[in-house]
Amino acid sequence: MGVQQYQQMCMRYKGRAVEIRTKDGKAHRGIIQHVDHRRVYIQPMDRRRGLGGFGYGFWGPGWGVAGFGIGIALGSIATLALIPWGFW
Repeated sequence: MGVQQYQQMCMRYKGRAVEIRTKDGKAHRGIIQHVDHRRVYIQPMDRRRGLGGFGYGFWGPGWGVAGFGIGIALGSIATLALIPWGFW
């Protein structure tokens, strides 16, 4: 799948929980917050740190790029899959 196809898929899934596996073997789980022509930005879902629960302390200024979270280059995506709510 090409970069443009992943970009369109990420835009379609904005606000949904996904798992993105990159070509180097890393897996990233989170909610798609923003997509531009080079990167997809996700809010991570990490139980170890208590992220993704209730409250407003997680998304503060200075976290991630402009508050969008972790940026993943569209060209580095190997697979992208939706995660059913409650699975993580």
